[in-house]
Amino acid sequence: MAKHGSGGFTDVERAAMRERAAELRAEKGGKKAAAGLDDLLKSIQAMPDDQRVIAERVHVIVTEVAPGLRPKTWYGQPAWANADGKVVVFFQSAAKYGTRYNSLGFDEAAQLDQGVMWPTSYAITGPLGVAEEKQIADLVRKAAG
Repeated sequence: MAKHGSGGFTDVERAAMRERAAELRAEKGGKKAAAGLDDLLKSIQAMPDDQRVIAERVHVIVTEVAPGLRPKTWYGQPAWANADGKVVVFFQSAAKYGTRYNSLGFDEAAQLDQGVMWPTSYAITGPLGVAEEKQIADLVRKAAG
């Protein structure tokens, strides 16, 4: 990923910012929840096969354990928000930012506080097993409160 000028944003970062700006404009325009789900599913469908399978499982897990979270996209990636529209949990495809691993992350609205320090992001390098799916379910359940 080439940077533009010293300290500038990469093309991928600029594209993500444009996607986020479009998402914010759509939210202000009264976009329906069904459209948020449609956008989320399209973002998952656009991922490479190995990453799409993981994102699909994450979506199923989030939907099952936290049905109150609303699907949407956040910087063009799958995310689930609370009733206030604040992102609680999100998935980032490795392909999107050219990174070594996918990330499952939790934003400030997540209720994962534990002492003065706790993890807010997890690397996912391969297919999810039963143990990983249970861990994700437990985290999402706690994050959604």
